Amino acid sequence: MTPPRLWLARHARPLIAAGICYGRHDVPADARATVQAAAALHAALPGRLAACWHSPLQRCEQLALEIRALRPDLTFDPDTRLTELHFGTWEARAWSDIARADIDAWTGAFDSHAPGGGEPLAAMLRRVADALADARRAAGRAQGADVLWITHAGVARCVLWLQRHGERLPRSHEWTDAAPAFGGWATVPLG
Repeated sequence: MTPPRLWLARHARPLIAAGICYGRHDVPADARATVQAAAALHAALPGRLAACWHSPLQRCEQLALEIRALRPDLTFDPDTRLTELHFGTWEARAWSDIARADIDAWTGAFDSHAPGGGEPLAAMLRRVADALADARRAAGRAQGADVLWITHAGVARCVLWLQRHGERLPRSHEWTDAAPAFGGWATVPLG
């Protein structure tokens, strides 16, 4: 029997200019790209899933709705633990407009500094670890069926970090895992 997997699907490209810090800023995704991402993911997903959760931000909800149209047997539940890092006052600002000293302060204390007064990475890792534990329980209750998350790059990177390092907090130079591309996905074992 194949061990259960977590599918980390990333929303399609958001409708926001390049170079903008958007974190939890609730912007929609490109509708056509979302339909294409849903079709590709639908073709890859297994026939049975233990649970399907999505970030409540509209760019993720759009993808959940498109997949549900293709797979009416699936029920999607929003989960705030799957939202992107909150960048506080940096949200919706150009990265180039954020003071270099502020960015340096964040990267200097990467795990504990709250960028823009938002959320420190340590808090995000805790909430993602909590959601990951729930995903493992859901897979166990469903006799090893996979779990699907529709989420963001930061959440995917948190899962990859937690899988490799447990709850040890990263330094900025260690935060190198690549997230799935817009509209793409990765799978990780849930065992």
